[in-house]
Amino acid sequence: MPGLLIIAHAPLASSLKAVAQHTFPDCGARLKALDVLPDQSVEEIEARARELLADVSEPDAVIFTDVFGATPCNVAQRLADGLHVKVIAGVNVPMLWRSLCYADEPLDAVVARAVAGATQGVMQVATSKPQNQAYKPGANDQSKHQHQQ
Repeated sequence: MPGLLIIAHAPLASSLKAVAQHTFPDCGARLKALDVLPDQSVEEIEARARELLADVSEPDAVIFTDVFGATPCNVAQRLADGLHVKVIAGVNVPMLWRSLCYADEPLDAVVARAVAGATQGVMQVATSKPQNQAYKPGANDQSKHQHQQ
């Protein structure tokens, strides 16, 4: 049951945590967020990230970052070195939700589910037909066969 830490440019980390808590109200103890501000030093970011990681590591953790190669990801990579921690760049809501849904699985399984959630959750959506649950297709409407949940 790995802990989860989001390190991202402000205000993305705290916003993603708020979205997660909206859907999973009890995830607060296992999910922490660190917003990286433009005027923070790398040392300051890393020190705060270490504190938050210590709070969520059970002893495993997943660190989500927004952009590969940016400061949040670089800090996460340094933190993970030598620990049982995985880093995933490109955090999005489907990835985070998938991680919380399968949080009881081992670390590698949570990471695999998170990456799958991220890639499966990003898609082009048709705009010619409503895509919500209220849409009732007619008998000859081919779109009824393409609805996915």
